[in-house]
Amino acid sequence: MHHESVLTGYGLSLLPLAPHHAEGPFDFVDATMWAGMAAPLPATAQELSGLFAARIEDPASLAFAVTDQRTGALLGTTALNAFAAAQQRVEVGGTFFGRQFWGTHVNPASKHALLAFAFEVLQVQRVAFRCDARNLRSVAAIERLGATFEGVLRSHRMAPDGTRADSAVFSILGQEWPAVQQRLQHRLAPFALAGDHPGRTDYAGRTFAAL
Repeated sequence: MHHESVLTGYGLSLLPLAPHHAEGPFDFVDATMWAGMAAPLPATAQELSGLFAARIEDPASLAFAVTDQRTGALLGTTALNAFAAAQQRVEVGGTFFGRQFWGTHVNPASKHALLAFAFEVLQVQRVAFRCDARNLRSVAAIERLGATFEGVLRSHRMAPDGTRADSAVFSILGQEWPAVQQRLQHRLAPFALAGDHPGRTDYAGRTFAAL
């Protein structure tokens, strides 16, 4: 959906995703780093821009460009998908970062911002994560966030390479969020900037809890 929310914290700014954001991240894309993604590998920046445009038009998705708060450099993308306000649930997805940011604080910091926004602004009670069960790097990253493994959906979807893919499913529930957040904040403490507010992600924009 079109939105105006900006999330900041731990040196990152998450901005509303726009099609023009494809120009930089396309340089990160190759077959190996894209493996396990649900969308087909974009062959051009225009195809990636089209993928971003589809995410923006999805009424149940809030997609973000992840940037360096100090330099404005674009690091990748992430999103909240399948937002169902009446059911108080949402899913994290649409995430990819340049290889140079793998293993850094960028993924956990961006996920802290998304999770805080989901639980504290959207007022959900469940945040889910799904990934290709073969993508062990993504599985490990989700587990390190503190999400609970729920199981595997066998032959859940068609992978871009034409094979059937199993999906590993994880979740964080509302009552689990305070403990998960505390562990994440301890992990991210070395990356806090002057002006960051401990225990809080800053928000700008309108609230979507009533949608």
